[in-house]
Amino acid sequence: MIRICSSLAEQGYDVVLVGRKLSHSDPLEQHPFKQKRLACFFTKGPLFYAEYNLRLFFWLLFQKADCICAIDLDTILPCLLVSKLKGSKRVYDAHELFCEMKEVVTRPSRYKLWKKIERFAVPKFKHGYTVCQPIAEEFKKMYGVDYAVVRNVPVSENSKSQIPNSKEQGTRDSDKEQETLNYKLQTFFLYQGAVNEGRSFETLIPAMKNVEMPLHIYGVGNFMEQTKALINKNGLEQTVFLKGKLLPKELKQITASAFAGITIFENNGLSNYLSLANRFFDYIQAGIPQVCVNYPAYKEINQQFDIALLIPDTTEHSIAAGLNLLLHDTVLYKRLQTNCLKAREILNWQEEEKILITFYKQLLG
Repeated sequence: MIRICSSLAEQGYDVVLVGRKLSHSDPLEQHPFKQKRLACFFTKGPLFYAEYNLRLFFWLLFQKADCICAIDLDTILPCLLVSKLKGSKRVYDAHELFCEMKEVVTRPSRYKLWKKIERFAVPKFKHGYTVCQPIAEEFKKMYGVDYAVVRNVPVSENSKSQIPNSKEQGTRDSDKEQETLNYKLQTFFLYQGAVNEGRSFETLIPAMKNVEMPLHIYGVGNFMEQTKALINKNGLEQTVFLKGKLLPKELKQITASAFAGITIFENNGLSNYLSLANRFFDYIQAGIPQVCVNYPAYKEINQQFDIALLIPDTTEHSIAAGLNLLLHDTVLYKRLQTNCLKAREILNWQEEEKILITFYKQLLG
Protein backbone atom coordinates (compact mmCIF):
# COMPACT_ATOMS: atom_id res chain seq x y z
CA MET A 1 0.00 0.00 0.00
CA ILE A 2 2.91 2.36 0.63
CA ARG A 3 4.13 1.76 -2.92
CA ILE A 4 0.70 2.28 -4.46
CA CYS A 5 -0.11 5.40 -2.45
CA SER A 6 3.34 6.91 -3.04
CA SER A 7 3.12 6.39 -6.80
CA LEU A 8 -0.31 8.02 -6.96
CA ALA A 9 0.76 10.93 -4.75
CA GLU A 10 3.77 11.54 -6.98
CA GLN A 11 1.36 11.79 -9.94
CA GLY A 12 -0.45 14.63 -8.19
CA TYR A 13 -3.35 12.75 -6.58
CA ASP A 14 -4.35 13.67 -3.01
CA VAL A 15 -4.17 10.25 -1.33
CA VAL A 16 -5.25 9.18 2.15
CA LEU A 17 -4.40 5.66 3.35
CA VAL A 18 -6.72 4.45 6.12
CA GLY A 19 -5.98 1.58 8.49
CA ARG A 20 -6.48 0.58 12.09
CA LYS A 21 -4.51 1.44 15.20
CA LEU A 22 -3.41 -1.28 17.60
CA SER A 23 -1.83 -0.95 21.01
CA HIS A 24 1.46 -2.25 19.57
CA SER A 25 1.34 -0.33 16.27
CA ASP A 26 4.63 1.21 15.19
CA PRO A 27 4.62 5.00 14.79
CA LEU A 28 3.61 6.17 11.34
CA GLU A 29 6.50 7.03 9.06
CA GLN A 30 6.42 10.08 6.81
CA HIS A 31 5.30 9.46 3.22
CA PRO A 32 4.14 11.67 0.34
CA PHE A 33 0.50 10.82 1.16
CA LYS A 34 -1.76 11.31 4.17
CA GLN A 35 -2.39 8.55 6.69
CA LYS A 36 -5.25 7.88 9.10
CA ARG A 37 -5.62 5.17 11.74
CA LEU A 38 -8.95 4.20 13.28
CA ALA A 39 -8.82 2.91 16.86
CA CYS A 40 -11.14 0.02 17.71
CA PHE A 41 -12.24 -1.37 21.06
CA PHE A 42 -12.35 -4.93 19.71
CA THR A 43 -9.21 -6.37 18.09
CA LYS A 44 -10.36 -9.67 16.55
CA GLY A 45 -13.34 -11.78 15.64
CA PRO A 46 -16.78 -10.79 14.33
CA LEU A 47 -17.12 -7.86 16.73
CA PHE A 48 -13.89 -6.35 15.44
CA TYR A 49 -14.99 -6.57 11.81
CA ALA A 50 -18.37 -5.08 12.67
CA GLU A 51 -16.83 -2.23 14.66
CA TYR A 52 -14.13 -1.44 12.14
CA ASN A 53 -16.56 -1.41 9.21
CA LEU A 54 -18.89 0.89 11.15
CA ARG A 55 -16.08 3.27 12.08
CA LEU A 56 -14.76 3.25 8.52
CA PHE A 57 -18.24 3.97 7.14
CA PHE A 58 -18.75 7.08 9.28
CA TRP A 59 -15.19 8.32 8.72
CA LEU A 60 -15.55 7.99 4.95
CA LEU A 61 -18.97 9.59 5.03
CA PHE A 62 -17.49 12.90 6.14
CA GLN A 63 -14.53 12.90 3.74
CA LYS A 64 -14.37 14.49 0.31
CA ALA A 65 -13.37 11.81 -2.20
CA ASP A 66 -13.50 11.48 -5.96
CA CYS A 67 -12.61 7.81 -5.64
CA ILE A 68 -12.76 5.29 -2.79
CA CYS A 69 -10.60 2.16 -3.01
CA ALA A 70 -11.51 -0.92 -0.96
CA ILE A 71 -8.56 -3.07 0.02
CA ASP A 72 -9.75 -6.70 0.15
CA LEU A 73 -13.16 -7.96 1.14
CA ASP A 74 -13.03 -6.90 4.79
CA THR A 75 -13.32 -3.19 3.84
CA ILE A 76 -15.60 -3.50 0.82
CA LEU A 77 -19.02 -2.78 2.38
CA PRO A 78 -18.36 0.70 3.83
CA CYS A 79 -16.48 1.68 0.66
CA LEU A 80 -19.41 0.53 -1.48
CA LEU A 81 -22.08 2.25 0.61
CA VAL A 82 -20.27 5.57 0.95
CA SER A 83 -19.32 5.67 -2.74
CA LYS A 84 -23.03 5.22 -3.60
CA LEU A 85 -24.14 7.90 -1.15
CA LYS A 86 -21.51 10.41 -2.29
CA GLY A 87 -21.51 9.52 -5.99
CA SER A 88 -17.79 8.73 -5.88
CA LYS A 89 -16.02 6.32 -8.19
CA ARG A 90 -14.98 3.10 -6.50
CA VAL A 91 -12.14 0.63 -6.99
CA TYR A 92 -11.54 -2.85 -5.58
CA ASP A 93 -7.92 -3.78 -4.81
CA ALA A 94 -8.02 -7.56 -4.29
CA HIS A 95 -4.80 -8.94 -2.84
CA GLU A 96 -6.25 -12.45 -2.78
CA LEU A 97 -9.38 -14.53 -3.19
CA PHE A 98 -10.52 -13.69 0.33
CA CYS A 99 -13.21 -16.37 0.64
CA GLU A 100 -10.77 -19.08 -0.46
CA MET A 101 -8.20 -18.50 2.28
CA LYS A 102 -7.78 -21.47 4.63
CA GLU A 103 -9.00 -19.57 7.69
CA VAL A 104 -12.23 -18.79 5.80
CA VAL A 105 -12.90 -21.74 3.49
CA THR A 106 -12.39 -24.35 6.24
CA ARG A 107 -14.99 -22.72 8.53
CA PRO A 108 -18.45 -23.14 6.94
CA SER A 109 -20.28 -20.39 8.85
CA ARG A 110 -17.49 -17.88 8.27
CA TYR A 111 -17.25 -18.84 4.59
CA LYS A 112 -21.01 -18.48 4.11
CA LEU A 113 -21.01 -14.94 5.55
CA TRP A 114 -18.02 -13.66 3.58
CA LYS A 115 -19.24 -15.31 0.37
CA LYS A 116 -22.56 -13.48 0.70
CA ILE A 117 -20.68 -10.20 1.07
CA GLU A 118 -18.49 -11.02 -1.93
CA ARG A 119 -21.44 -11.96 -4.17
CA PHE A 120 -23.27 -8.79 -3.16
CA ALA A 121 -20.41 -6.30 -3.39
CA VAL A 122 -17.79 -7.37 -5.94
CA PRO A 123 -20.08 -7.15 -9.03
CA LYS A 124 -20.78 -3.53 -8.05
CA PHE A 125 -17.05 -2.73 -8.33
CA LYS A 126 -16.60 -2.57 -12.09
CA HIS A 127 -13.11 -1.10 -11.70
CA GLY A 128 -10.39 -2.98 -9.87
CA TYR A 129 -7.06 -4.72 -9.94
CA THR A 130 -5.48 -7.76 -8.36
CA VAL A 131 -2.04 -9.30 -7.94
CA CYS A 132 -1.89 -11.90 -10.72
CA GLN A 133 -3.63 -13.05 -13.88
CA PRO A 134 -5.08 -16.32 -12.46
CA ILE A 135 -6.95 -14.39 -9.75
CA ALA A 136 -8.12 -11.79 -12.30
CA GLU A 137 -9.48 -14.61 -14.44
CA GLU A 138 -11.28 -16.12 -11.44
CA PHE A 139 -13.02 -12.79 -10.70
CA LYS A 140 -14.01 -12.57 -14.36
CA LYS A 141 -15.47 -16.08 -14.24
CA MET A 142 -17.34 -15.56 -10.96
CA TYR A 143 -18.61 -11.99 -11.30
CA GLY A 144 -18.01 -10.79 -14.85
CA VAL A 145 -15.59 -8.05 -13.75
CA ASP A 146 -12.53 -7.36 -15.87
CA TYR A 147 -9.77 -6.44 -13.41
CA ALA A 148 -6.27 -5.24 -14.22
CA VAL A 149 -3.17 -6.98 -12.84
CA VAL A 150 -0.78 -4.93 -10.70
CA ARG A 151 1.78 -7.25 -9.12
CA ASN A 152 3.16 -6.56 -5.64
CA VAL A 153 6.76 -6.19 -6.73
CA PRO A 154 9.27 -4.20 -4.63
CA VAL A 155 10.94 -0.93 -5.46
CA SER A 156 14.32 -1.44 -7.11
CA GLU A 157 17.16 0.13 -5.17
CA ASN A 158 19.88 -1.45 -7.27
CA SER A 159 21.89 -0.35 -10.22
CA LYS A 160 23.06 -3.10 -12.57
CA SER A 161 23.95 -5.28 -9.70
CA GLN A 162 26.66 -7.38 -8.27
CA ILE A 163 26.01 -10.44 -6.14
CA PRO A 164 25.55 -9.24 -2.54
CA ASN A 165 28.53 -9.85 -0.26
CA SER A 166 27.34 -9.42 3.31
CA LYS A 167 30.84 -9.77 4.78
CA GLU A 168 31.84 -6.46 3.19
CA GLN A 169 29.24 -4.53 5.18
CA GLY A 170 30.61 -1.83 7.43
CA THR A 171 30.31 -1.83 11.20
CA ARG A 172 27.24 -0.29 12.81
CA ASP A 173 27.03 1.84 15.91
CA SER A 174 23.74 0.94 17.56
CA ASP A 175 23.03 -2.41 19.22
CA LYS A 176 20.11 -2.99 16.85
CA GLU A 177 22.20 -2.30 13.77
CA GLN A 178 25.00 -4.50 15.09
CA GLU A 179 22.47 -7.29 15.62
CA THR A 180 21.39 -6.93 11.97
CA LEU A 181 25.03 -7.12 10.86
CA ASN A 182 25.55 -10.31 12.85
CA TYR A 183 22.59 -11.89 11.12
CA LYS A 184 24.07 -10.94 7.76
CA LEU A 185 27.26 -12.80 8.60
CA GLN A 186 25.28 -15.98 9.22
CA THR A 187 24.06 -18.42 6.58
CA PHE A 188 20.39 -19.35 6.76
CA PHE A 189 17.23 -20.07 4.87
CA LEU A 190 14.63 -17.33 5.17
CA TYR A 191 10.86 -17.30 5.43
CA GLN A 192 9.44 -13.78 5.51
CA GLY A 193 5.80 -12.81 5.72
CA ALA A 194 2.72 -13.58 7.77
CA VAL A 195 2.94 -16.61 10.06
CA ASN A 196 -0.62 -17.65 9.25
CA GLU A 197 -2.69 -20.74 8.66
CA GLY A 198 -2.17 -22.32 5.27
CA ARG A 199 1.52 -21.40 4.99
CA SER A 200 2.72 -25.03 5.41
CA PHE A 201 4.47 -24.61 8.74
CA GLU A 202 3.14 -28.04 9.74
CA THR A 203 5.48 -29.58 7.15
CA LEU A 204 8.16 -26.89 6.83
CA ILE A 205 9.18 -27.11 10.49
CA PRO A 206 9.70 -30.92 10.65
CA ALA A 207 11.41 -30.80 7.22
CA MET A 208 14.21 -28.78 8.84
CA LYS A 209 15.27 -31.90 10.81
CA ASN A 210 16.80 -33.12 7.55
CA VAL A 211 18.39 -29.84 6.42
CA GLU A 212 21.87 -28.79 7.58
CA MET A 213 21.18 -25.06 7.65
CA PRO A 214 19.06 -23.02 10.07
CA LEU A 215 15.76 -21.39 9.17
CA HIS A 216 14.93 -17.82 10.21
CA ILE A 217 11.26 -16.81 10.21
CA TYR A 218 10.50 -13.08 10.06
CA GLY A 219 6.88 -12.19 10.65
CA VAL A 220 3.91 -12.63 12.96
CA GLY A 221 0.40 -13.95 12.48
CA ASN A 222 -2.42 -16.19 13.62
CA PHE A 223 -0.28 -19.36 13.57
CA MET A 224 2.52 -18.17 15.88
CA GLU A 225 1.69 -20.30 18.91
CA GLN A 226 1.26 -23.42 16.79
CA THR A 227 4.59 -22.69 15.08
CA LYS A 228 6.34 -22.41 18.44
CA ALA A 229 4.80 -25.71 19.47
CA LEU A 230 5.98 -27.38 16.25
CA ILE A 231 9.53 -26.15 16.85
CA ASN A 232 9.52 -27.54 20.38
CA LYS A 233 7.84 -30.81 19.38
CA ASN A 234 10.51 -31.50 16.75
CA GLY A 235 13.41 -30.42 18.96
CA LEU A 236 14.44 -27.65 16.56
CA GLU A 237 15.03 -24.82 19.04
CA GLN A 238 18.61 -24.45 17.75
CA THR A 239 17.64 -24.75 14.08
CA VAL A 240 14.42 -22.76 13.54
CA PHE A 241 14.36 -19.21 14.91
CA LEU A 242 11.34 -16.93 15.18
CA LYS A 243 12.69 -13.42 14.62
CA GLY A 244 9.46 -11.45 14.85
CA LYS A 245 8.42 -8.50 12.72
CA LEU A 246 10.75 -5.89 11.25
CA LEU A 247 10.26 -2.62 9.43
CA PRO A 248 10.49 -3.08 5.64
CA LYS A 249 13.86 -1.32 5.34
CA GLU A 250 15.34 -3.56 8.06
CA LEU A 251 13.89 -6.69 6.48
CA LYS A 252 15.45 -5.81 3.13
CA GLN A 253 18.91 -5.95 4.73
CA ILE A 254 18.17 -9.32 6.30
CA THR A 255 16.76 -10.75 3.06
CA ALA A 256 19.85 -9.82 1.06
CA SER A 257 22.05 -11.68 3.56
CA ALA A 258 20.08 -14.96 3.49
CA PHE A 259 21.26 -18.01 1.57
CA ALA A 260 17.84 -18.54 -0.02
CA GLY A 261 14.17 -17.80 0.53
CA ILE A 262 11.09 -19.99 0.93
CA THR A 263 7.70 -19.41 -0.72
CA ILE A 264 5.19 -22.17 0.02
CA PHE A 265 1.43 -22.40 0.59
CA GLU A 266 -0.85 -25.35 1.27
CA ASN A 267 -3.09 -26.30 -1.65
CA ASN A 268 -6.21 -26.22 0.48
CA GLY A 269 -7.98 -23.25 -1.05
CA LEU A 270 -8.10 -21.51 -4.38
CA SER A 271 -6.57 -18.36 -2.87
CA ASN A 272 -3.33 -20.18 -2.02
CA TYR A 273 -3.19 -22.11 -5.29
CA LEU A 274 -3.60 -18.94 -7.38
CA SER A 275 -1.46 -16.74 -5.13
CA LEU A 276 1.49 -14.56 -6.08
CA ALA A 277 3.12 -13.61 -2.79
CA ASN A 278 5.09 -10.44 -2.13
CA ARG A 279 7.99 -12.45 -0.75
CA PHE A 280 8.43 -14.20 -4.10
CA PHE A 281 9.48 -10.86 -5.62
CA ASP A 282 11.30 -9.66 -2.48
CA TYR A 283 13.72 -12.58 -2.75
CA ILE A 284 14.32 -11.83 -6.43
CA GLN A 285 14.99 -8.16 -5.69
CA ALA A 286 17.43 -9.18 -2.93
CA GLY A 287 19.32 -11.34 -5.44
CA ILE A 288 18.77 -14.67 -3.68
CA PRO A 289 17.26 -17.90 -5.08
CA GLN A 290 14.26 -19.52 -3.44
CA VAL A 291 12.44 -22.79 -3.02
CA CYS A 292 8.89 -22.25 -4.23
CA VAL A 293 5.82 -24.41 -4.67
CA ASN A 294 4.88 -25.12 -8.29
CA TYR A 295 1.57 -23.23 -8.53
CA PRO A 296 0.43 -21.48 -11.74
CA ALA A 297 1.55 -17.86 -11.17
CA TYR A 298 4.99 -18.88 -9.86
CA LYS A 299 5.48 -21.43 -12.63
CA GLU A 300 4.69 -18.84 -15.31
CA ILE A 301 7.25 -16.35 -14.00
CA ASN A 302 9.87 -19.02 -13.39
CA GLN A 303 9.54 -20.29 -16.95
CA GLN A 304 10.43 -16.79 -18.11
CA PHE A 305 13.23 -15.93 -15.66
CA ASP A 306 14.46 -19.21 -14.04
CA ILE A 307 14.95 -17.70 -10.59
CA ALA A 308 13.51 -20.39 -8.27
CA LEU A 309 13.64 -24.10 -7.57
CA LEU A 310 10.03 -25.28 -7.88
CA ILE A 311 8.85 -28.20 -5.76
CA PRO A 312 5.74 -30.27 -6.66
CA ASP A 313 3.98 -30.00 -3.28
CA THR A 314 4.48 -28.92 0.32
CA THR A 315 5.04 -32.31 1.93
CA GLU A 316 7.87 -32.62 4.43
CA HIS A 317 9.85 -34.74 1.96
CA SER A 318 9.49 -32.31 -0.96
CA ILE A 319 10.46 -29.28 1.11
CA ALA A 320 13.56 -30.97 2.57
CA ALA A 321 14.60 -32.32 -0.84
CA GLY A 322 14.26 -28.88 -2.42
CA LEU A 323 16.21 -27.08 0.30
CA ASN A 324 18.98 -29.68 0.22
CA LEU A 325 19.24 -29.56 -3.57
CA LEU A 326 19.67 -25.81 -3.46
CA LEU A 327 22.13 -26.16 -0.60
CA HIS A 328 24.39 -28.72 -2.28
CA ASP A 329 24.09 -28.02 -6.02
CA THR A 330 26.45 -25.08 -6.47
CA VAL A 331 25.90 -24.85 -10.22
CA LEU A 332 22.13 -24.66 -9.80
CA TYR A 333 22.41 -22.09 -7.01
CA LYS A 334 24.72 -19.81 -8.98
CA ARG A 335 22.51 -20.00 -12.06
CA LEU A 336 19.41 -19.03 -10.14
CA GLN A 337 21.26 -16.28 -8.29
CA THR A 338 22.60 -14.78 -11.51
CA ASN A 339 19.12 -14.90 -13.03
CA CYS A 340 17.68 -13.10 -10.00
CA LEU A 341 20.06 -10.22 -10.60
CA LYS A 342 18.86 -9.98 -14.19
CA ALA A 343 15.16 -10.43 -13.39
CA ARG A 344 15.08 -7.71 -10.75
CA GLU A 345 15.85 -5.14 -13.42
CA ILE A 346 12.41 -5.99 -14.87
CA LEU A 347 10.37 -7.27 -11.92
CA ASN A 348 10.36 -4.05 -9.89
CA TRP A 349 7.91 -1.34 -8.91
CA GLN A 350 9.42 1.28 -11.21
CA GLU A 351 8.16 -0.84 -14.11
CA GLU A 352 4.94 -2.14 -12.51
CA GLU A 353 3.66 1.26 -11.34
CA LYS A 354 3.15 2.24 -14.99
CA ILE A 355 0.15 -0.12 -15.06
CA LEU A 356 -1.27 1.43 -11.89
CA ILE A 357 -0.84 5.00 -13.13
CA THR A 358 -2.49 4.18 -16.46
CA PHE A 359 -5.42 2.57 -14.59
CA TYR A 360 -6.13 5.67 -12.50
CA LYS A 361 -5.57 8.11 -15.36
CA GLN A 362 -8.18 6.27 -17.40
CA LEU A 363 -10.56 6.26 -14.41
CA LEU A 364 -10.01 9.76 -13.04
CA GLY A 365 -8.03 11.71 -15.61
